[in-house]
Amino acid sequence: MESTIHGREIRKDNPVLRKVFRVAVWIVLIALAAFTLIPFFWMISSSLKIDREVFAFPMRWIPETFHWENYSLIWQRVPLVTYFKNTAFIALMVTLLQTLTSSFAAYAFAKLNFKGRDVLFLCYIGTIAVPWQAYMLPQFIMMGYIGLYDTPWAMVALQAFSAFGVFLMRQFYRSIPTELCEAARLDGLSEYGIWARIMLPLSKAAIATLVIFTFVNTWNDFMGPMIYLTNDANKTIQVGLRRFIQQYSSDYHLIMAASLCSLVPVSVVFLCLQRYFIEGIATSGLKG
Repeated sequence: MESTIHGREIRKDNPVLRKVFRVAVWIVLIALAAFTLIPFFWMISSSLKIDREVFAFPMRWIPETFHWENYSLIWQRVPLVTYFKNTAFIALMVTLLQTLTSSFAAYAFAKLNFKGRDVLFLCYIGTIAVPWQAYMLPQFIMMGYIGLYDTPWAMVALQAFSAFGVFLMRQFYRSIPTELCEAARLDGLSEYGIWARIMLPLSKAAIATLVIFTFVNTWNDFMGPMIYLTNDANKTIQVGLRRFIQQYSSDYHLIMAASLCSLVPVSVVFLCLQRYFIEGIATSGLKG
């Protein structure tokens, strides 16, 4: 029995076995990552081909001739510049407002004591379970009543507040010692000052996570702009891509080029903030 246990300890502490195991894990992870990226590589390859080469068999991952003119043609076929401007405006405004409102409300729910705080928080978070289709019609009527229908501000107003964002930020704020807030109050700092000077600087990871989720969801939103934006000058990139596909349904190389262009902004945002993303998920989503 002792020899068996001793043998297991030797195998466990064997640096060669640990290195082989680590290499095997890396190989599996790289293979899985490459597999998930296959559709993205196919999109890039198709965007640089002519139409008859997209579905040619056997498929060529690297085109014989790179047709970079595809990326100039898509801007001439439909007003993609207008769609990008509208989408960027909505996404940036919604991200800014959601970050401010969610972080400020989360501070109140996490660090302030007031009557009915927990009940109010549960009721607010409970709205996440309500499907959007249940209150879509009242929102539509409200936007028309206040004069925001068919304007980008309708999308901004509807998405300026987020129950998920409040929950995410509150979970992170609860991990920050309350003693910091109490010490700041003794020094004469107001609640607004505590939120701005202490809580926000310490919550970069959670803010980055919220920014990624909000920006990506707003940029990729299709149903909202499809319902509330009817004028072509106000449409977003996702609705514009749908129109592009309807008009040029056989030009798959141009569709892939346009789709790839629409992915660039969200990819840039994620790559810039991904260093905080894992930390924000670990520290915010797992705190009780």
